[in-house]
Amino acid sequence: MPIPRVSAAEWEVMKVVWLKSPCSALDVIAALAPSKAWSAGTIKTFLNRLHSKGALRFKKVGKSYSYYPTVTEDELSAAETESFVDRVFDGSFSPMIAHFARSRKLSDRDLDELERILREERRKP
Repeated sequence: MPIPRVSAAEWEVMKVVWLKSPCSALDVIAALAPSKAWSAGTIKTFLNRLHSKGALRFKKVGKSYSYYPTVTEDELSAAETESFVDRVFDGSFSPMIAHFARSRKLSDRDLDELERILREERRKP
């Protein structure tokens, strides 16, 4: 099954579901409504969209639904990253890394981590 594409707002909903799964719509509303100023109806719409896309499933529990993710955060992150690199950098990571290195002030810690990752990748067969 392909990993679904999600909007930025749907991503926020997914973060709550990953953290609290299984959870009710009320759990998601309580987590997001104060900080996002989204209505309960808006959050329920996002839950329904995510269900339609296959990112969430639910079980009926009494009069409410208990939501749980069908994809992990890592799976969705990987799919979104691939999509971004394909769309913006024609599928090439080098220009993306160069762009971020030049457009943001990277700390020594960031640079050390990048160097470590690159060394590890170079060692792979």
